[in-house]
Amino acid sequence: MTYFVAMILGFVEGATEFIPISSSGHLIIFRQILGANNFNSLAFDAVLQLSAALALFVYFWKDVLSLKENKTLLYTILVGTIPAIIFGLLLENWMGTIFRNTELVALTLILGSVLFWYAEKVAKQDKVVTLGRGIIIGFFQCLALVPGVSRSGATISGGLITGLNKDEAVRFSFLLSLPILFGAGLKKVFEVRQELFSVDFGLPLFLGCITAFITGLIAINFLIKYLKTHSLKLFIWYRVVLAIIIFLVF
Repeated sequence: MTYFVAMILGFVEGATEFIPISSSGHLIIFRQILGANNFNSLAFDAVLQLSAALALFVYFWKDVLSLKENKTLLYTILVGTIPAIIFGLLLENWMGTIFRNTELVALTLILGSVLFWYAEKVAKQDKVVTLGRGIIIGFFQCLALVPGVSRSGATISGGLITGLNKDEAVRFSFLLSLPILFGAGLKKVFEVRQELFSVDFGLPLFLGCITAFITGLIAINFLIKYLKTHSLKLFIWYRVVLAIIIFLVF
């Protein structure tokens, strides 16, 4: 993999991990375009996710530190993470094979858009995060195991459907994603630890990670500010248009 391709993939990961348009779906599409499907793709992408997770931690470091006092929120995040861990382990083999399919990405882009539309339609936006709502949102996070759905989109939608206001839904969505993003990234780092020190793998991955980190910070800041005054409509239409292009081109 060239340094340029690695940085492009890092940019795609950082830009799309937190914006509800699906990072895994975009990585699959860009790998097709760039001809980079054979470079240990699932492991490479998971390590890029780790860099994006670091950006998320840096952005929300005050919220993370406050979890020491806010035990209810801490337990809610931990319990809400369990469904994704279970389904992630059960579907791990599929995630590296069957799920990495452009037609599936196109289909789930559309289905995810329907979910976003429904979430905003039924949102009451008058409740706070509780353990029960956290578990429900945790199951929504499982949908993101399928490329094209979007982790942030699924969990924000889950928050809105359970009655959270948009600001709280976005904040909890990001905090809930931290354990999974770090866990998946660290697991893959361990699995490819020998290759990380090779020139062919290590330096391109390093450049991709730096790019993902910087782009991730920018994307997080953009989404938080954007959703304060806008709906998810822009992302819904983007996903639908992209799905149509995928069906026509790939």
